[in-house]
Amino acid sequence: MTIHRFDMCELKQLFKNNKVATLFDLKKTLKTDARITVFRKLRKVSAITSYSHGGAYYTLPSIPRFDRHGLWCFESARFSQYGTLKNTLREWIARSKAGYFEKELEQRLQVVVRVPLANLLKEKMIDREKLSAHFLYLSPDPTVRRQQIATRQKEEAFGKPAEPAVLHHELKAALVLFFSLLDERQKRVYAALESLKRGRGSDRIVAELLGINRETVARGRQELLSGQVEKNRIRKAGGGRKPLEKKDQTSPKSSRT
Repeated sequence: MTIHRFDMCELKQLFKNNKVATLFDLKKTLKTDARITVFRKLRKVSAITSYSHGGAYYTLPSIPRFDRHGLWCFESARFSQYGTLKNTLREWIARSKAGYFEKELEQRLQVVVRVPLANLLKEKMIDREKLSAHFLYLSPDPTVRRQQIATRQKEEAFGKPAEPAVLHHELKAALVLFFSLLDERQKRVYAALESLKRGRGSDRIVAELLGINRETVARGRQELLSGQVEKNRIRKAGGGRKPLEKKDQTSPKSSRT
């Protein structure tokens, strides 16, 4: 029993320090090469797997702070409150007001979804309808399905997106690149500005996008709104190196009589 408690302590400490772990990390911590042993320990702490990277990352249920879409991202690992990618797709499609196109799902989830969508269709857990030359994925419930199609057609007629706008890959890459060129103070203030632009509760989204702490965004916002942004690096008028004194333009040669 003592060894078991020690193992559980080590396992929880690993997640506390790193937030997520791979099978390699877990084997090293538990001092075992047996996958079955690792999975048995993970079940005891109710660990959850990432929906990205083929479920190669693990974390504890108490660690993720899921956003309003039920997603949480740590570095490149992505997790869903619904568990696997397949379950996430099924839940999203069932709960959607206007269904989803494949491209919309991939933009939001940041993973390829074609294979799990095909499996869900085969198992009759979702339905689809061709709309605007693309397949719209829908609830298998006939009543919900009709409502989703009607909502999508209405929104497309008025040129409105069916879901809240998401950043395109190119724009996200550009924002991250620009962010990397800034110094620490500028990064803090820029992150705060992006959060303010997106509205209340956007600190987590911006922090995950830029790979920083939520506290950093909050600090930047506080500085920005209070007008207390440090300006030490801005040179005051008259600052900098003093100009060299002008030499006497009268050379010794010019003093000849």
